[in-house]
Amino acid sequence: MQIDNDLVTYLETLSNLTFTGEEREIVKGDLGNILNAMTHMGQIETQRVQELSHPVGHVNVFREDEPGLPFDRERILQNAPRRNSEMFIAPGTVGS
Repeated sequence: MQIDNDLVTYLETLSNLTFTGEEREIVKGDLGNILNAMTHMGQIETQRVQELSHPVGHVNVFREDEPGLPFDRERILQNAPRRNSEMFIAPGTVGS
């Protein structure tokens, strides 16, 4: 794949960016380096490599989900700056 000004212009449009002349040259060089690295990685022999879902053998450390008594609502709400009898009252985050 050839990395030219047309490709950089297309990428500018996709990413909503604008590069200066110097930045265009840097981007072209960086993209060239990335593609060369990917080409090199594509040549690595991986037929005998075991597939992994994660690079280290972690075991699930989550606790068992066990039902229990609910939290005391009044205790939870006691430090709320604004509240009613059931919940926190917070400022709206979406237009009114």
